Amino acid sequence: MKITLISVFLTSLFYFSGPKTGINHDASKGNHVEDSILITVPLNIKFNAVSEEYINEKKPKIDSFYNKFINSPYYSGSFIVAKNGRILYEDYTGFSNAKTGKKIDANTAIHLASVSKVLTATAILKLVQENNLMLDQKVTDWIPKFPYKSVTIRTLLNHRSGLPHYSNFPGIMKKAWNRKKILTNKDVLDLMVKQKFKPIFAHNARFDYCNTNYVILALIIERATGQNYRDAMQTLIFKPLGMKNTFVFNYDTDRDTVCKSYRASTIFPWDQYDNLYGDKNIYSTPRDLVKFDLATYSPDFIKPELLQEAYFGYSAINVAKPIKDYGLGMRMRYLANGEKLVYHNGWWHGNNTSFVPIKKDTMTIICLGNKYSNRPYATLNMASSLFAKKTEEIPMPSELEIKE
Repeated sequence: MKITLISVFLTSLFYFSGPKTGINHDASKGNHVEDSILITVPLNIKFNAVSEEYINEKKPKIDSFYNKFINSPYYSGSFIVAKNGRILYEDYTGFSNAKTGKKIDANTAIHLASVSKVLTATAILKLVQENNLMLDQKVTDWIPKFPYKSVTIRTLLNHRSGLPHYSNFPGIMKKAWNRKKILTNKDVLDLMVKQKFKPIFAHNARFDYCNTNYVILALIIERATGQNYRDAMQTLIFKPLGMKNTFVFNYDTDRDTVCKSYRASTIFPWDQYDNLYGDKNIYSTPRDLVKFDLATYSPDFIKPELLQEAYFGYSAINVAKPIKDYGLGMRMRYLANGEKLVYHNGWWHGNNTSFVPIKKDTMTIICLGNKYSNRPYATLNMASSLFAKKTEEIPMPSELEIKE
């Protein structure tokens, strides 16, 4: 896809808005403490100051929306709204470990679920920027045994590869499937090489959201960097941006210490997919994700032309009035007024997460939940209701919260 074509669709995403803000930190439910916390990243980038008028206008609206649509006895997690790094509003409620009574606070890393894909995709873009990879390079250039010869790095990123879902492997293999084996990314690759599972559709024919794509991307990151995925993500993203509470889960060493994941009051058990990474298994905090979003406004981190490719919709370009689409590691929602919101949600076990960077306003809305509930997904409606030119109701995903 050529840059010139992409630029036509995305010009509106890349300008900075005026006033910015920062207030509100609270470490206990319903007890907000106003402050002036400013989140920064070690890059040569400056944002406009936040006006008191902007703060006074937005903060009550955020508070009202949050307490009506997100905060609930059945919700547990962390929430933040920041502009230019200034925290407008944040709240932490519930427990990272109900058994020990450990509460969720600003430093509690929660499983990002599929929001991890945003970070995996960014690591790939960093490697492209460093001329280590090419977006339209064949996967077989890095993994010669890979049996799907047409698949490229780009079509892994935008879910147009046609690869089979690793969660469907048991159904395909039936009695041959080992349900006790804890899978690694290499295991997924080896199964694909050995079994030569039939693609779901021809390469690049259509969109199909598939976690297998990002498992393979993580292996490509490892081969391109010479590091394991865990260390590569630290090198490429987490350490340079000062994301000190962000890490890739280590199944062998972290199971007893990470934030728990709940269905009502019951901890979700680990299963055979919990050692896979790239598609999930990054733990982080809202403040660290604000750092990540701030960095995307700096060409020293990611060049604007690469971000344009990431925020371009690859699967609805021929649709007259598209509603949603997918870029390179980012979902997008088209509003009736012509605005486009980029975002990503996640769901794994009891973790329901949402990351909504409002690019035209240099705003970030993040909600990370560790208790099975669709409440965190209201962030997209918050973005539409409070920050779009015209409010628009966006349907919530169908997952329901579980009552005690």
